[in-house]
Amino acid sequence: MLSPRFMRFLLVGGLNTLVGYGLFALFTWTGLSYPLAIALATVLGVAFNFQSTGRLVFGGAPLGRLGRFVGAYVVTYLLNVAAVAGLLALGLNVYLANAAVIVPLAIVTYFLQRTFVFLPP
Repeated sequence: MLSPRFMRFLLVGGLNTLVGYGLFALFTWTGLSYPLAIALATVLGVAFNFQSTGRLVFGGAPLGRLGRFVGAYVVTYLLNVAAVAGLLALGLNVYLANAAVIVPLAIVTYFLQRTFVFLPP
């Protein structure tokens, strides 16, 4: 059974993912390389995601945890670029490749945020 916190994470993460993927698709469509498109979408989403995830999922978003949050996003970014590169090598197009890694990266992100960013009291 999924915990209520994880369910909230999925709902808030769904909104964050729509925004982030929309930015990625827009940047890619305009001709940016996928690593740069992913980076820009990630950077633009961090402030919104920190507040929404911190407050709605973990009960607070103290600025003292922003550095850890950014660190978790750096790890997620590196995993994202590596996974997309692997899927591109298998013949997927960049849009499908990035969409294919959303769910696995969401799980990784949840565990990073739960254990590294928003530590239990």
